[in-house]
This record gives sequence, structure tokens and C-alpha cells, in this order.
Amino acid sequence: MSGQKKVVLSLGSNIGNRLENIQNCIQLIHENIGLVLRVSKLYESPAWGFESDAFYNCALLIHTSFSAEKILKKIGVIEKELGRVRKKTESYEARIIDVDIIMIEDLVIQSEHLIIPHSQMQNRKFVLLPMLDLKVDYQHPVLHQSIEQLYKNSNDTSECVAVEDLILPTKKYSVNLLNYIAIEGNIGAGKTTLAARISEDFNAKLVLERFADNPFLPKFYKDQGRYAFPLEMSFLADRYQQLADDLSQFDLFKDFVVADYHIFKSLIFAKVTLQEDEFRLYKTLFDIIYKEMPKPDLYVYLYQNTDRLLKNIKKRGRSYEQEIPAEYLEKINQGYLDYIKTQTDLNVLVIDVSEFDFVKKQTDYIKILDAIQEKLDS
Repeated sequence: MSGQKKVVLSLGSNIGNRLENIQNCIQLIHENIGLVLRVSKLYESPAWGFESDAFYNCALLIHTSFSAEKILKKIGVIEKELGRVRKKTESYEARIIDVDIIMIEDLVIQSEHLIIPHSQMQNRKFVLLPMLDLKVDYQHPVLHQSIEQLYKNSNDTSECVAVEDLILPTKKYSVNLLNYIAIEGNIGAGKTTLAARISEDFNAKLVLERFADNPFLPKFYKDQGRYAFPLEMSFLADRYQQLADDLSQFDLFKDFVVADYHIFKSLIFAKVTLQEDEFRLYKTLFDIIYKEMPKPDLYVYLYQNTDRLLKNIKKRGRSYEQEIPAEYLEKINQGYLDYIKTQTDLNVLVIDVSEFDFVKKQTDYIKILDAIQEKLDS
């Protein structure tokens, strides 16, 4: 699972093309730190605490799995890339770009280099007014006031004027217009992690395979010949029941459904694990069930090479998976590819993620989202 946090950042610029500086910074944050969920209007306000040209300011709400220290470090890299040179002084100065971490959910952090919530947020209208645009449900964990209350009680009388709307990087994505997306892949491909991130970032109902509840799974990996048929039958029944329930129940608070499996995986795995006579019986039952199941609007297959799959399996540490042979994974992968080749009525996207790490690298996650959007636009 992704374990993402909601973070609010405040951006400011008063040197050069201020609008361009702000917009470029938003894009770099989106690509390197976390998905930008919301962006405020662009505001203009006088320099705060020193004499200088007026600033452009805005606020962002992002999703990220990075720690506060990692976010701060990445902000420094982005500021440097945009041309900011930090001077060794405590005094305020004009700057081409300035990014502050205002809040990270309800965390309270006090260290030598970082104070969260930002120690001056309640005193700065150019921070609070853009935050109102974000409509964040936030209670200051120290002052115990909402953003609306902080703004109302602020002593900052400086003028802060909305200038224009900013471009939201996620606006180009239209996955939320679909009804049902299936994320598929081999064992250890990262399908559950990706499905969870997409569900959090785009307000989707998440449907996860309930493999951990299957009592036959550990037994199967120890004695495949004996437990293959009851395992595959139990998986088929559970997948059918779960998808039938979740896809039929409309959720007023979610935009679409994303699942980390498609029911056809039952047939793919069964073809590899079952004896020929068992598979014929299994397929007869499967065909009856399959006709009743809704098809996903988009079927995404995450391809990982076998070496990477084995490393991922070892890393996540499920004891019953540690003896899975490479040959078994290769048969499963071939089963998926054979299935994909025969599908004419399914919208299929294959993404090679063998060199991706979309947990630690935001850029890799963005590449996946861009590939999905390109498929939807085609």
C-alpha cells in the first residue's frame, strides 16, 4: 500500500518572470515530490518583513509518501534548478522562487532545520488566503484553529490580491471519467501498490484481491499437485463474489473503481497450475461466470522481468512465496501475454515497469500516468 500523506506547500516569487517561475515550480513538484491535487489562485502581495518588489504567491495540496526531511531536500533541489542561490544569512531577501512546507496532515515537527506546521503561517495572509482556495479540512494541531479561523484572527493587514488561475498538472488526466480500471501483472509486479496510489490520487474505490484470506495458498506452494484445484476454485469463487459486489454497489463519494486484478487471471493461473482434465472442468465453470462479469474500461498489464519479480517477492517477505521458482513466474507471464493477444473487445495497455520504481521515484509514477492518459487519448 502507498501510505501517502497530504501536504500543503506555499510558493512565492518576486524576481524575473514570476508567473513562469511559479508554474515551472508547480510542474517540478508534481514530477519529483508528489501528485499536485489542488492549486490555489495566483496572488500578488507586498514583500513581507523587508523592502522589495511584490511577490506572486500560491498554495498547493499534494499527495506524497516521502518523509518531511525528504520533501525538504527535494524542495532545495527544485529551487536550485530554478535558479535560486541561498545566501548564508537569516534576513529576508528577494528570490526567484521560494517553497515552504506549511503542513503535513496533523504532524508536529520541531527540528533544527524544519518546523511543522510552519511557525509563521498564522501571521501571513499570503499563505492563509491561498490555503482557503484549497478547501483543506485542517485543524492546526498546536493553535487548534481551522484555516478560516486563522485567517480571520490574523493580524496581517497587507493587501493580497488574486491575479489569475494557475494550471493544475493533474487536469490533463481523465481516469476519473472511466467506470472501472483493472491493474494486472505477475506476482510481485506492483499492481496492488499502483492501484492503491491511483485510488488515493484520483478518488477511486479500491478493490484488492483477498489472497491473504485464502487458506489453500500456503499449502499450494508446498504441494501444488494436491492443492492446485481447490486453490483455483476458491479464488474463482471469491473473485467473482467480490467483483460482483463491489462493481454493483454505487459509491456516492467515489468517482470510479480501480482493482488490482481482473477475474480472467483465474483462468490464466489455472491453466498453469491445473492438470488437463481439471482445467477442462474449471474452464467450463469459468466461462459461465465470465459472461456475467462487467469488463473494465481499461486493462493495464504491468510487465516485470523475472529477475525483478523475484527480487520484489523476496523484499516483501511473504513466507509462502519465497520458494516460487522462476519457471513458474515465466509461465504466468506467458499466460498473460497469450491472453492479451486474443482480446479484441478489451482496452489493453501493457507497460514495461522493469526499470521503474514508482514507490520511491515520483517521475516513474508520472510516466505510468502519462502512458495511461496517452492510451485514453488514442
